[in-house]
Amino acid sequence: MATTPHSSASRQSPGLLLFKLLVPSAIGIFIFFIPVTWAGRSTIPLDHLVTAARAGLGDGARYYALALIVAGAAYPLIKGEWRRSATDIVFTVLKLLGVVAAVLTMTSAGPALLHQPDMLPFLYDKLVIPVGLIVPIGAIFLALLLSYGLLELIGILVQPVMRPLWRTPGRSAIDAVASFVGSYSIGLLITSRAYASGQYSAREAAIIATGFSTVSAPFMIIVAKTLGLMEVWNAFFWLTLVITFIVSAVTARLWPLSRMDNHASDGEPEAQKGDRLGLAWRTGIKVAEQAPRLSASVRKNLAEGLVMAISILPSIMSVGLLGLLVAKYTPVFEWLGWLFYPIVALFGIEHAQELAQASAAGLAEMFLPALLLGGDAGIDFVARFSAGVVSISSILFFSASIPCVVATRIPITLWQLVVVWAIRVALTLVLAIPMGMLLQ
Repeated sequence: MATTPHSSASRQSPGLLLFKLLVPSAIGIFIFFIPVTWAGRSTIPLDHLVTAARAGLGDGARYYALALIVAGAAYPLIKGEWRRSATDIVFTVLKLLGVVAAVLTMTSAGPALLHQPDMLPFLYDKLVIPVGLIVPIGAIFLALLLSYGLLELIGILVQPVMRPLWRTPGRSAIDAVASFVGSYSIGLLITSRAYASGQYSAREAAIIATGFSTVSAPFMIIVAKTLGLMEVWNAFFWLTLVITFIVSAVTARLWPLSRMDNHASDGEPEAQKGDRLGLAWRTGIKVAEQAPRLSASVRKNLAEGLVMAISILPSIMSVGLLGLLVAKYTPVFEWLGWLFYPIVALFGIEHAQELAQASAAGLAEMFLPALLLGGDAGIDFVARFSAGVVSISSILFFSASIPCVVATRIPITLWQLVVVWAIRVALTLVLAIPMGMLLQ
C-alpha cells in the first residue's frame, strides 16, 4: 500500500533529517555559488559543467540547440496553448519565425546582413547555445537547492531585509543570488517554480522576475571591458549592484507591479520576535522531512527546465533578431531615446543624446548600450559609466529576458514588462549619472 509523505517522514531519524537538510543543500550551494578554478578559468561549477558539455558536444551543440528550437515552436501547437490569448498567438508566430532564423543560421542562407557577427551568429552562439545548455543542466541541480529545506531556512533568516525593502519573501534572496552568480534564466526557473507551487504571490513573483533576474557577474566584466571601465572595476561593480537593487525597491512600489495580486497559497511563515532562528531551523527540517526522493525531484526539475529552454530559445532567435535589426537599421530606438533625453539633459553631461538613445536600445538587447558607446573613444566617462549601469540594471530586454519571463507562469503581460523596463531605465539614469560624475 502507498505510504503518505507524512507517515514515511514520521519514521525518519533526526540524523537522517539533518543529513537530508544539510548535505543536498551544501552540494547545491557548491554547484551554484562557489567559484572553482579549472583549466585556468575561475567560475562556478555549473558554468564549468556547461562549458564541458559544450566542448563535449562540439558541433553537435548547434544541432542540439536547433532541436530545442524546433521543439519549442511545436510545443504550443501540440498542447493547444497557442489559442489561450492574443499574446500566446503572437509568441507562437514568433517561435515559428525563430525556427526559420535558426535554419538560416545553420545553413548560412538568406541575406548577408543577417550573418554579420552581431546578428544571427551572436544570437545563436552567445545566447541560444549557452541558455539551451545551462537551463536543463542547472535544473538538474536545482533539486538540491529547492527541495530539501535550504530555501525555506535562509528565507526566514533574511525576512527582515527582504520584506521591508523589496516586498518579497526572504527566500527570494536565493533567486537574486542564483541570477547574479549563475544565469538570469536559472533565477527565473526558481521563481517560476516557487510561484507555481504557491510560495510566491503574483506580485512577489513579478517583482523578483523584473527586479532580481539580472545578468551574471562574469557578463558585467564584458560590459566594463567594452566601455573601457576596467580601471574603475570595483566601483563600477558595487555601484551597479546597489543601483540595480535600489531601482528594484522603488519599482516594487509603483504601478504596474504594486497593483498585482498579492495572495500566496503557501506563503513563507512570519517569525515571532526571538524565534527567528528556531523557526528557520524547524521550517527547513520540515521541508527535508517531506522531501521527495532525489531521483523524482531531479526528473521533475529536468522536465521543467527542458520546457523552459524550448519555450525561451525560439523567442530569443526571432525577437532578438528583430530587435537587433531595428536597433541597427531603423531610427526607432533613436525616437524612443527621446523619452530619456530630458532626464539625461538635466545633468548637463556631454553626449546626452547618445546616452539616451543607447539606453533605449537596451530594450532590444542588454549589450547594445555598451556596443553603441564603447566603440567611440570620444564618448565621455560619465556617459560610458551610465550606459554600463543601464545595461545591467534595466534587466528586461527582448533578445532573452523578456521571452524568458513570458515563458514562465508568472501573470505579467508583455506591455507591463515594457512599462517596468522604461521605469527602470529612467530611475537608473537618475542614480547612475551623478555616481559617474563623482567617479570621474
